[in-house]
Amino acid sequence: MPNEAANQEQDFLIDLLRATYQNQEVYPILQRNLSKLNEDLALKLRKWVGDRFAKEPAIAINLARVIIKLSTIIQEFEQGNIASNLEIAIAGYETVLQVCTREAFPQEWDIVQQALVTAYQQRQYILSRTIGELREQTVQTQSQINTLTEQLQEELQQAKLQVNDLTTTITELKEETSSSESAPEITSLIAELKELKQRQIRIEQFASTAHASPNIGQFNTAIFYDIENLTMGRSNPNLNFSLKQIQTNLENTNLVHKIAIQCAYADWSDSRLRLLKNEIQELGIEAIQIFDYSHKRNAADMQLAIDVMELAQNRPTLQVFVIVSGDGAFAALAKKLHEYGKTVIGCAYEGQINRILKSVCDCFIPIPAPQKKIVTKVLTTNSVNLS
Repeated sequence: MPNEAANQEQDFLIDLLRATYQNQEVYPILQRNLSKLNEDLALKLRKWVGDRFAKEPAIAINLARVIIKLSTIIQEFEQGNIASNLEIAIAGYETVLQVCTREAFPQEWDIVQQALVTAYQQRQYILSRTIGELREQTVQTQSQINTLTEQLQEELQQAKLQVNDLTTTITELKEETSSSESAPEITSLIAELKELKQRQIRIEQFASTAHASPNIGQFNTAIFYDIENLTMGRSNPNLNFSLKQIQTNLENTNLVHKIAIQCAYADWSDSRLRLLKNEIQELGIEAIQIFDYSHKRNAADMQLAIDVMELAQNRPTLQVFVIVSGDGAFAALAKKLHEYGKTVIGCAYEGQINRILKSVCDCFIPIPAPQKKIVTKVLTTNSVNLS
C-alpha cells in the first residue's frame, strides 16, 4: 500500500507538470486532488526534480521553467490547505535554483528570487497567525488547568476535614466505651476513615500531576548555529572552533537540562565546510541547507528565525533557546521569544557580539576568539641534504 500511494503521488506530480508544459488548465486538476496537496508532495517534488536534473542535464533548464510556472500557480491556488500549497511552491522555487544560477540564467534567477521573497513573507504571515491561535489556545488550556487545580484543592481540603472529624469521633468512642455494642460502629468508622485517607492520597497525586503538567519534560533546550557567523564570513572561512566545546559550555549552565533540538544553518554544498560535517554528525546536529538566493539578503538568518518561532509555539516543553551568533538582527527575535515566556541564551565570539543582542539575552556564553593555526616545518636529513 505505501508503494501504491507513492506511485499515485508521483503520477499526480507528472500530470501537473505535463498540464503546465502544455498550457492546459491546472486548477481543475488541483481541485480534484486537494488531499494530495500536502508536504509529502513538496518532498516528492524536491526528490523527483533533483533526480531528473542529475540524469538529464540537457533538459534541466526547460524543466526548471515549467516548475517555476507550476509553483506560481500553486502559490496562488486558494483552495485546500494554504500553508501546504505554499510549501509546495517554495520547494519548486528552491529546487530550480540548482539549475537557474545567477551567472547562467540571470532572468530566471531574478524571477525565482522575487517569488521566494513573496513566498517567505506569506509563510511568515501564516506562521504568525498560527502562533496567535496557538497562544490563545495555550491561555485557555492553562486557565482550565488552574480551575481544575483549584477544584482539586477544595476537594482535598474537604477530605482532610472529614478525616480529622472521623479521627476525633473514633477517639471519643474508644474513650467512652469498650463494650461489644459499640464495636460495629467503631469498625465502620475505621473503614470509612481508611477510604477517606486513600481518597485524599489520590487527590494529592492528581493535583500534583495537574500542577506540574505544563513543565513536563527534561528536554527543554533548542540550539541554533549560524555557521556563517561562526566562520566569520564566506570569503575566507575560519574553521578553528569547536562545536563540541560550545555544546559542553551550554550544558554546564543551570538553564540547560537536556538538548532536544540542534540545527546548523549554512550552504553545506561549500566544499570548505566538509571539515565540520563529521563533528556535526557526532553531536546529533541537523544540517539545514540554505541556498544563497541573494548576496544582499541573509537567507540563513531568515530561515533560522522562522524555525525558532515555529518551535516556540509548537513545542511548549522547549523553554530555552540558544542562538549561536553575534548578529544583531537576532535581537528582535530574542525579544519576541521573551514575549512567549522563553529564556534566550546568546553565544558568540567575545568582543564580536552585537551589544544590543547581548543586552537582551538572559545569559551570554562567550566563545574564545579563533587562533590562526601555525604550521611548523620540520627539516630532516632524509628530505634535505645538509652536507
